[in-house]
Amino acid sequence: MIVDRLRGGNRISVQELVEATSSSDMTIRRDLDFLAAQGVLKRVHGGAVPAMPSGVEPPYSLRSQQALIAKQAIARAAVAHLKDGETIVLDSGTTALEVARLLHHRAVTVMPLSLHVAVELAEAPRVRLLMPGGEARKGELSLVGPLTVASLRALRFDVAVLSPCAFSLEAGLTAFDLGDAEVKQAALEVAARSILLADGAKWDRAALAYVCPAERPDLIITDPSAPEDQRTLLTQRGTLVEVATPEETS
Repeated sequence: MIVDRLRGGNRISVQELVEATSSSDMTIRRDLDFLAAQGVLKRVHGGAVPAMPSGVEPPYSLRSQQALIAKQAIARAAVAHLKDGETIVLDSGTTALEVARLLHHRAVTVMPLSLHVAVELAEAPRVRLLMPGGEARKGELSLVGPLTVASLRALRFDVAVLSPCAFSLEAGLTAFDLGDAEVKQAALEVAARSILLADGAKWDRAALAYVCPAERPDLIITDPSAPEDQRTLLTQRGTLVEVATPEETS
């Protein structure tokens, strides 16, 4: 049952497993330790995450369906921090796409870092769309390479909205692709402020390519499943952390 739950790609907590199995806390922790020793999962504070190789990127189509409700809540919170008239560099990634869907009727200027986001905003009536150059990665359709970096460095933005592949206090923001990490770094350099979008499933993970320290973004928006102790520590270090609660459906 633990392995089946991990196949969804999300973080699982000890308490969640205790309630689901009626097993003791000690039994669950012992099982998690055993599975960690087999390389099936990675133990984190209060639970576990799948032990995904740091160089293997899950398919975009799969990620677009994972933690969708949390991503939509995070996107709503992010858009609330964006003002009409602002210039925005909007990252690639599935959470960034949810942000784009909420910008259709906002009077903003956006440079998208993926073709998915560009297509979403192409017909938005009030959005001024600035397209960077670069190479579109297969499947991901994120824009990478020297042309993308040069396009970013030729401009200055009010805000960079980033959606990293993985996030941890130790490893910081990371990406699976080296070119993607370089583009994210350039976006941070040219923006007056930065907003990080990271649902709980991305916490306590690290991918291949380093982007920046965990404390670098001005604001981190996550959901209630992100580890509370780590959220508190980031706040103590001076980073604003906002928890977006999914809307209840009637």
